[in-house]
Amino acid sequence: MAPEIDLPGPMSLIDNTKGQLVVNPEALKILSAITQPVVVVAIVGLYRTGKSYLMNKLAGKKNGFSLGSTVKSHTKGIWMWCVPHPKKPEHTLVLLDTEGLEDIEKGDNENDSWIFALAVLLSSTFVYNSMGTINQQAMDQLHYVTELTHRIRSKSSPDENENEDSADFVSFFPDFVWTLRDFSLDLEADGQPITADEYLTYSLKLKQGTSEKDKTFNLPRLCIRKFFPKKKCFVFDRPVHRKKLAQLEKLHDEELDPEFVQQVADFCSYIFSNSKTKTLSGGIKVNGPRLESLVLTYVNAISSGDLPCMENAVLALAQIENSAAVQKAIAHYEQQMGQKVQLPTENLQELLDLHRDSEREAIEVFMKNSFKDVDHLFQKELAAQLEKKRDDFCKQNQEASSDRCSALLQDIFSPLEEEVKMGIYSKPGGYRLFIQKLQDLKKKYHEEPRKGIQAEEILQTYLKSKESMTDAILQTDQTLTEKEKEIEVERVKAESAQASAKMLQEMQRKNEQMMEQKERSYQEHLKQLTEKMERDRAQLLKEQERTLALKLQEQERLLKEGFQTESRKMQNEIQDLQKKMRQRRICTIS
Repeated sequence: MAPEIDLPGPMSLIDNTKGQLVVNPEALKILSAITQPVVVVAIVGLYRTGKSYLMNKLAGKKNGFSLGSTVKSHTKGIWMWCVPHPKKPEHTLVLLDTEGLEDIEKGDNENDSWIFALAVLLSSTFVYNSMGTINQQAMDQLHYVTELTHRIRSKSSPDENENEDSADFVSFFPDFVWTLRDFSLDLEADGQPITADEYLTYSLKLKQGTSEKDKTFNLPRLCIRKFFPKKKCFVFDRPVHRKKLAQLEKLHDEELDPEFVQQVADFCSYIFSNSKTKTLSGGIKVNGPRLESLVLTYVNAISSGDLPCMENAVLALAQIENSAAVQKAIAHYEQQMGQKVQLPTENLQELLDLHRDSEREAIEVFMKNSFKDVDHLFQKELAAQLEKKRDDFCKQNQEASSDRCSALLQDIFSPLEEEVKMGIYSKPGGYRLFIQKLQDLKKKYHEEPRKGIQAEEILQTYLKSKESMTDAILQTDQTLTEKEKEIEVERVKAESAQASAKMLQEMQRKNEQMMEQKERSYQEHLKQLTEKMERDRAQLLKEQERTLALKLQEQERLLKEGFQTESRKMQNEIQDLQKKMRQRRICTIS
């Protein structure tokens, strides 16, 4: 299948202009056209550390994101490049290159923290790029990670009894990849070779002590360990001599250090194979329009002075998607009814059966495309619209039946009316001839197929309108005695009363059928809602079990390192999470 989007180059997603973050509407148009799930890789780091080179490699191009060749930062704001995912069919790879942090020309670095936070919130893999080794200076430069607790909220209104809001970060934060450029050390510890991942783990060890210096040392390390679910590290040798760095994007691989070329290939291979689809709480896979909504929600929150909130972003997205889900469901219902229904139906139950099948499918469409339907407002809206559609079809069915029956009566009975006008029945014995002809024509009418639900009512209305004509023929028939005429009048009245009683019974039966259908509709909505809630609970439990495993792993590590205080804090978070999981399991069982 051909890729949906393959941009020839990157474009600005979020501009950083005069200290204001502004979303580029052209970039949003690109995102809105991507219906495939997206894998979002964002890279952040100090300016002039070679972030853009790695992103170009991920895009499979020699150039694209601006590399620049001086100490000036080239990338401003956040730039986006959407390309087909090289290893995941039916997926789009969205690369986000960010403005270099702590650019000396900016003066005010307030937006650096916001750009860092946005990169975390939007990505499924977060790459932090720095020069040299992981020393204290590198950790100090990563102070942005310690500010995330003041830049991001997981809930719109955290429970006072719960732990701090950042305890939930690990449940929705991206995987963390630290890329170390121009790395010159030998990877070894205690004289033994170690991997880059082991080097990162070693570098994230905490220092015993309670002084401010110890706290400053430990805080960024704790944040990385607690916030990000998965950590990975890559080291890169210097690609070429310093004087040739300015032409890096023009150089062929043969002109670069072979170790560097292999390290870049390993990095790209890992990102392609291990970066996950961007997913929200509840297992909601993000596509282009959903990423568009997240970008708008987060940037609007920052612009209005609020903190970007994951829960609010998901709810805002749910409003858009659930409204669209209602429309998709209604469109499916209309399509199915349009294909299946031939008006008029022989009886009401036939129409209601077709409605029930189409309604069930429409609810399935809604359930598949909706999420976080707070108080089931959108499902109630769907139910109301489906009920109105049903009533509209019932009305159309009634009108179609009336039109069909009226046309039939005209075709069948108009010759009889002409004969009456010609006086054929105004003679002795004419009344019995008229009644016989009338019975034959009624039989012919009843034999006509697909007259619909108005067949009897339209016939009786017609016959009632011709009572004066029938009575005139009766009264002029000289072969009948007055007594016979009286008997015949009573017979006609009784027949009319019997027909009226039959129509009343039929009306009551239709009302009962409509009430039964309403109850079936309610039960179908309830059944599918219950099934969806069970699936959602199971998905949430699965996510919480994953988060619990990560927290238990970190607590075990803290205990091994001898950090009792931090271990107790983590234990509190674990207990809170276990309590929520128990409550959810109880709800599932009940």
